[in-house]
Amino acid sequence: MTHDHPTQVPPSQRPHRARRAMRVLVVDDVGRVLLFRDSDLGLDPVPHWWITPGGGVDAGERDEQAAVREVAEETGFVVTEDELVGPLASRTVVHGFSDVVTHQDELFWVVRVPAGEIDTAGHTDEERLTMTSHRWWTRAELDAVDPDPLPTDGREPLWPSEIPRLLDLADAWRPGAPAARLDDVEESSVPVDAA
Repeated sequence: MTHDHPTQVPPSQRPHRARRAMRVLVVDDVGRVLLFRDSDLGLDPVPHWWITPGGGVDAGERDEQAAVREVAEETGFVVTEDELVGPLASRTVVHGFSDVVTHQDELFWVVRVPAGEIDTAGHTDEERLTMTSHRWWTRAELDAVDPDPLPTDGREPLWPSEIPRLLDLADAWRPGAPAARLDDVEESSVPVDAA
């Protein structure tokens, strides 16, 4: 294999980690949603899936601070906490990858930005390796994606598959509204129960 990162380990020997994360649907002024094409370079062939910007909450950081920081780091858009819509929803997800299993408690937000180019200069070294591209998706394109988070036929799923529902929640959201609870789910390139 020619990839530098990561190396596959036997599924039963993968370390487990837990974290709290913020996921942000970045929506432009014509209603398109920005998604990144992510991958697991420890597998051959390399699987891909589409994700929202977002990431872990740093120690001492409030949820809103983490959401705003992640948007800036991953997209170059500088937004304020007041521009965030949400939290819209929460969920617990398990991501099984070739090198690690992550148990993640997530909150989802929406932020609206002007249409334009993004700046990925703030990506971490790992994101530069695994996030192979990005694009803006229309609502019709999102609605047309099969919601199965673990396809076995080479399709590239949306993680989370509930992005259309999150857009509906954003349209109906009012300050002080409780976050909806999404189903707990596994989104994995190597299933957690793989032997």
